[in-house]
Amino acid sequence: MACSLPFSKLSLLLLFASLSFSYATSRHPAFPPQSSKAERLIRSFNLFPKEPFNTIQELHHLHTFVPGQIVETNFSFLGASGPPVEDLGHHAGYYSLPHSKAARMFYFFFESRKNKNDPVVIWLTGGPGCGSELALFYENGPFHIINNLSLTWNDYGWDQASNIIFVDQPTGTGFSYSSDKSDIRPDETGVSNDLYDFLQAFFKAHPEFVKNDFYITGESYAGHYIPAIASLINQNNKKKQGIHINLKGFAIGNGLTNSPIQYEVYPEFALQNGLITKKEADDISKLIPDCDKTAKACESRGGKVCEDALDACEAIFDKLLSIVGDLNYYDIRKKCLGPLCYDYSNVEKLLNEEKVKSALGVGKGLKYVSCSRTVYDAMLQDTMKNLEVGIPGLLEDGIRFLAYAGEKDLICNWLGNLRWINAMNWSGQKGFEASPTVKFVVDGAESGTLNSHGPLSFLKVHDAGHMVPMDQPKVALEMLKRWMGGKLMNPTPDN
Repeated sequence: MACSLPFSKLSLLLLFASLSFSYATSRHPAFPPQSSKAERLIRSFNLFPKEPFNTIQELHHLHTFVPGQIVETNFSFLGASGPPVEDLGHHAGYYSLPHSKAARMFYFFFESRKNKNDPVVIWLTGGPGCGSELALFYENGPFHIINNLSLTWNDYGWDQASNIIFVDQPTGTGFSYSSDKSDIRPDETGVSNDLYDFLQAFFKAHPEFVKNDFYITGESYAGHYIPAIASLINQNNKKKQGIHINLKGFAIGNGLTNSPIQYEVYPEFALQNGLITKKEADDISKLIPDCDKTAKACESRGGKVCEDALDACEAIFDKLLSIVGDLNYYDIRKKCLGPLCYDYSNVEKLLNEEKVKSALGVGKGLKYVSCSRTVYDAMLQDTMKNLEVGIPGLLEDGIRFLAYAGEKDLICNWLGNLRWINAMNWSGQKGFEASPTVKFVVDGAESGTLNSHGPLSFLKVHDAGHMVPMDQPKVALEMLKRWMGGKLMNPTPDN
């Protein structure tokens, strides 16, 4: 149904049309050179924001802050072909977070290209502090952005099978902002509470979607966010608190969830993939006991010791990088070109055009911040927390969990993810460990390997790095459809 014809530059300036607005109430102070994972992230993506995050002191040109209010804009992407514009519901909006001083959360919402009764999916980008638009325009959104800032339809956008929400979170990420720095969240409690409040307001503003199945998805540091918000939704549903959110499952792609286990597996993964020698692996592994010791102290004591744990475990990764050199640690098949691995800078160019911002309801004083250093630094004590602890309860309640990972990713590799999943204590632990590894076939070709037991599935995706929907878009969409349809292990014949 979708086409791949690029929009012209003129069309881009006209691509947001027929606007209508609806309201519903409802330690590091700076990065040490080359040593911070956040710095590596931002440099790798070629993202150098002028501002660390959006904090606006004068808001006279914006809406007055009313806690719990949604201000949403309807817009249309106009193209020569593809689905009729009137059949596509494209929304962008701000939600004024009620448990904040002045924080507003920005989001995109794209209704399904096929059927509005399709599940509602929310996508959370990691970082922490990277905007959801990175996924929207380069991975699984309805459109891709190309070098002249024009757009093409994405034939494998997840709006082909779902009504999908992309959220800039936590506060300070992307277009989300506040006039008060105290609104920057330091932990998953604050992050999940804000997301839950947003979802309550979203479904209040869009009651026609309340009955739809609901799934939480995301990648990388979202391996922290997702278990936290899934647990909160499930708990409040059982308490019959707020609007019932029809949570059916959650999926984490190349996630960081149980950090200590995932750090400790780096030398093993690198050795298996021929990146280092056995002697080098043994040398790196000498750093594991200190990582393990400080991680346990973080778990029991919290606070500043969690930053010490991050430093101790990060030493493992840093030593590995000192050996592999210019390897792209998001995709070990590739080399970084100079100091950069990917160039996603076009998303900042596009979203900082005033006509685009205006059409999305974004004020002139705001700048799109792709990856926020402020948000990252605020979460330093969160990184080494083990967010796996909330998942067993979800599985016991029948909430489906899909962990998937591109096999060529180093930084959040499949081996580390499978290792913590196998170690997770739940009633189906032994059954999952004993589950057969089967081929995941798409269009007659083996595209990955799959293990499943009960509500838990793990998919290793072939020929993909950290961003699976970017590297293997058809496979990623097929994965989503089968998983939501309960047919991941046994697809229908036409799949």
